[in-house]
Amino acid sequence: MEKLMISGGRPLHGAVSISGAKNSAIALIPAAILAESEVVLDNLPLLSDVAVYAEILEELGAKVSWKESQMKIDPSDIKSIPMPNGPVKKLRASYYMMGAMLGRFKEAVIGLPGGCNFEPRPIDQHIKGFEALGATVTNEHGAIHLHAKELKGAKIYLDVSSVGATINIMLAAAKAKGSTIIENAAKEPEIIDVATLLNSMGAVIKGAGTETIRIEGVSELRGCRHSIIPDRIQAGTYMIAAAATRGDVLIDNIIPKHLEALTAKLIEMGVQIEELDESIRVIGRPNYGHVDVKALIYPGFATDLQSPMTSLLTQAEGVSVLSDFVYSNRFKHVPELVRMGAKIRVEGRSAIIERSRLNAAKVKATDLRAGAALVIAGLTVEEGVTEVTGVEFIDRGYDHLVTNLRLLGADVWREKE
Repeated sequence: MEKLMISGGRPLHGAVSISGAKNSAIALIPAAILAESEVVLDNLPLLSDVAVYAEILEELGAKVSWKESQMKIDPSDIKSIPMPNGPVKKLRASYYMMGAMLGRFKEAVIGLPGGCNFEPRPIDQHIKGFEALGATVTNEHGAIHLHAKELKGAKIYLDVSSVGATINIMLAAAKAKGSTIIENAAKEPEIIDVATLLNSMGAVIKGAGTETIRIEGVSELRGCRHSIIPDRIQAGTYMIAAAATRGDVLIDNIIPKHLEALTAKLIEMGVQIEELDESIRVIGRPNYGHVDVKALIYPGFATDLQSPMTSLLTQAEGVSVLSDFVYSNRFKHVPELVRMGAKIRVEGRSAIIERSRLNAAKVKATDLRAGAALVIAGLTVEEGVTEVTGVEFIDRGYDHLVTNLRLLGADVWREKE
């Protein structure tokens, strides 16, 4: 195991290019098994979750070639193999194998997923969708068993606007007979990305990015080539880090529209923002004003940026309130920030944050975005070295993190624990 060492106090300067979206990649890779021939994914992030997915597909018999930011997946020889244990236990998004395997083979056995454990994320809406399409779903010894003689289109209303359920139902319905309508669908950009891939494969999906998605089932899907959208959460994290260190950073290869909620809050604080076609320049200021932030479903402020934003708000004058209306228990980073001297108290779904002088400390990342928050906090500390353990969580969402931060002038390195 490794730990991340941060000698802070240095403003970040320069440019960073954002890689493909993690939350797209972990859905696009299983989507590829619906095709009858090779699928090529470009702009793929180099993340541990991607490596696990490659292992899962190879276990099923797919031919997987992964070089730098490109993955080639040939699923022509893939077989329906039960996977109650093994690699599927390593990542949360292994639940996408349910929709993909059900769509291709009308059956699947998938172990209940792992991944970050900041809050239980039930899959009841996924199951509701599968059952509406005609599948029988049971939970046996910690694994989900799915079987359908035939998948038929249906009208499905999601009780919760779930990204995972929306995508999973799309995967299963793409080859179902007849029409499927998903109402109260999630609107995240990653859903549009998955729909774009499926349509390039021959699916007929309309309305992705709106609350109503219509899917006309087809009998066969073919291979194609697809470039993954930029990672808006990774981009937002670097934007927050630039502001927190009072730096001047150009975040390149992004879609600025995907970051509008964050950009608005940074401007409200007093951060200078210059927006271009495919990049955003963030210029920090000596003093920031307090703001109130509410994490909401897209297009609201992203819950995945709530943790990094907490670190930035410790640098703002007065008292800020950060509330999360997506996940109620996503504040496990707060005790670690308090160890660094942060003045934060949690009340229900909200964190009340006062301006704080942060100090170097030994802290532990308990999940992916909590890790990002601790890295940002460490970058602001003016004296001493901050040690962040739990780096394996950070590696699930940020490729080339140390390299990128060092190129921006940070004094950051890895050591063995």
